[in-house]
Amino acid sequence: MQKILALIVMLSLSWGCSNDPIPNTREKVNASHSAHDSLMQAMNQNQKATLKTLGVLVYDGVNDLDYAGPLYVLGQMMGIERKLISIEDGPVMTVMGVELNPDATIDEVDQLDLLVIPGGARGTILAAYDDKLLSWIRKIDDNSLYTASVCTGAWILAASGLLEGRKATTNWYRAEEMLEKYDAQFVPERYVRDGKCWTAAGVTAGMDMALAMLEDLRGFDYAQAVMLDMEYDPAPPILGGSPGKTRPAVTQMMTAMYDQGVLPLIDSLDISRIQ
Repeated sequence: MQKILALIVMLSLSWGCSNDPIPNTREKVNASHSAHDSLMQAMNQNQKATLKTLGVLVYDGVNDLDYAGPLYVLGQMMGIERKLISIEDGPVMTVMGVELNPDATIDEVDQLDLLVIPGGARGTILAAYDDKLLSWIRKIDDNSLYTASVCTGAWILAASGLLEGRKATTNWYRAEEMLEKYDAQFVPERYVRDGKCWTAAGVTAGMDMALAMLEDLRGFDYAQAVMLDMEYDPAPPILGGSPGKTRPAVTQMMTAMYDQGVLPLIDSLDISRIQ
């Protein structure tokens, strides 16, 4: 932290003592970026591994926060190249109706240091039965440093076979059932690490997982700085957010609602695969 304070003092003196005219807006922006990079570099002394490429899978119906939360956190690693990767060419529509224009397709990406697979609903289930996608995930995992999922994205990751025999977590909805289907062991935690595979529970847990990964890669100070940048200090106004903190009647209602859309689709896909 002394290095950080020293940089701040030096920057303040250099601006305050200059006889030059007040910098224009572009110069201010450039100076701000330079200061930010210098400060983050000072906190980057405990780097444990070098990650150069971060890929986040996106598809029609992907959950907005599932992909955006980890992308924001992990995208703050110095020098990392960030890519949104789609299954097919063209824009994709998130579950909230936001149109995304991916940077590449799975046909165009052969290697990533870190792959994040976010969840959603119908689109996630379809992706879990997409043999081409599952083969691509296995190929990327062959050389990645980390392979991760958020929420029901674990269904896709499990379907690829990469969670077989591993501990993992996912969205609370039929979590144990969905993971056991692919011989993975469900652990009811916010995030779980088993070897190179990281999995996060539902939606917001993706940020917790990403921060844990950031600490593992860049150290405590770096992760805490990103938390402060986000002002990430959750304090929900009511108790809830997990089955253990939710009234049983509410959990039952939500489960029944999900069942109506999820189970018939899975059954039809399972039957099609058998045939």
